[in-house]
Amino acid sequence: MVEDKVVEQTPQAKTYITRTFMFMGIYVLINIVAIAGTMDGLPPPARWLVSFMVSLPIAGQIWATLVMIRDSDEFIGAFLARQFILASGVAMALFSAWGFAESYAGAAHVPGWMIYPLFWACFGLVAPFARKPAK
Repeated sequence: MVEDKVVEQTPQAKTYITRTFMFMGIYVLINIVAIAGTMDGLPPPARWLVSFMVSLPIAGQIWATLVMIRDSDEFIGAFLARQFILASGVAMALFSAWGFAESYAGAAHVPGWMIYPLFWACFGLVAPFARKPAK
């Protein structure tokens, strides 16, 4: 008989998950309200305010990630820090390359906010490379 092992989450992971759900819930809510047309009749200053408001939960979620890195044990913290740095570099390089393709090759425009989901996609993809520090 094979025993199922229950993997316990660390307190840092539980806090991170709670904060991520909170910040991303706010992010989704603001976007749903905006997509539903609520912004359509607003004057430009109010539209600018909503545009900045949707960025605040992103900043909060990044803060939650950095706090998890800081508060985790040395091994997990170092791994997550390497993963965060690698993902940042890859996302910036890819987004810059696409920007140059827009400027020089006529590629379709990609909105600047796409850097955030690109970063998290890269965060997942670089995980195998973050296991060992570079020598």
